[in-house]
Amino acid sequence: MNLSNLKPAEGSTKNRKRIGRGTGSGRGGTSTRGHKGAGSRSGNTSKVGFEGGQMPLQRRVPKVGFKNPNRVEYVGVNLDVLQKLSEQHSVASIDFDTLKEHGLVSRNDLVKILGRGELKAKVEVKAHAFSATAQKAIEAAGGTIVKL
Repeated sequence: MNLSNLKPAEGSTKNRKRIGRGTGSGRGGTSTRGHKGAGSRSGNTSKVGFEGGQMPLQRRVPKVGFKNPNRVEYVGVNLDVLQKLSEQHSVASIDFDTLKEHGLVSRNDLVKILGRGELKAKVEVKAHAFSATAQKAIEAAGGTIVKL
């Protein structure tokens, strides 16, 4: 290896046009900012979404409905999923930690057990909420429910 073989590391150089490096660079002079006006000066900033005086998009688009700030979002887990858990992993008690361990919920989620599918296993289920059909199905199978 000698000086004639040296090359920059892969990905260390950029192929962008350097702005404001003299008239011979092809982007000198006004440095692609145009002539005069606020946009040509340093320190110029405009509001996010500003469209040069035209009515901005976020004000042109109609607003519909109501977004409840106090809405409680639950992650639904169905009975067929609980059945599969109890069969494959022979779990007698299904709680938040069990569901999190098997990747069904995340750390800050609230869990609601829903009534799709069939539950044959006798399990104790601990969750934040239960649908009426899920509650009946769990108790019919001989299991118990605990609200967190």
